[in-house]
Amino acid sequence: MSTTQRAWVGLGGNVADAVATIRAAFDALDQLPDTRLLARSRMYRTPAWGFEAQADFVNAVALLETSLDPRALLERMLDIERSFGRERRERWGPRILDLDLLLLGDTVIDEPGLHVPHPHLHERAFALVPLLDVTPDAVIPLRGPARDALAALACEGIQAVG
Repeated sequence: MSTTQRAWVGLGGNVADAVATIRAAFDALDQLPDTRLLARSRMYRTPAWGFEAQADFVNAVALLETSLDPRALLERMLDIERSFGRERRERWGPRILDLDLLLLGDTVIDEPGLHVPHPHLHERAFALVPLLDVTPDAVIPLRGPARDALAALACEGIQAVG
């Protein structure tokens, strides 16, 4: 690999066997070119966010080391979602697999279709809890420590799975 950086990817799903899907998605991320999986968080069952009238989600975070550029990494993540049968129908609706690029080192990107850090990361306990599993001292660029963001949120209903 050439120049590498660390990327934190949020994984989630609430259709079919979400635990098995997340496990397989960790493996798929590890198989990306010029990328390796450094750590995986525990999986958490979490209440739906945004559109709440649906099944609970299973969420996790993967810590990757990659030399893919940010846009290429995002495209590969979307390819993985599609390979699992993801269809984008309704915002925040049920889905078999959702992959979100949460952080990319300390990089800040604000381009059409690509926003790093994830613009809602600091508001989502379901992403912050597993993020802190893999990187307890994680910092969200322009916001501060992820631990502080989590402390400001309600965390009811988040339970480790398995």
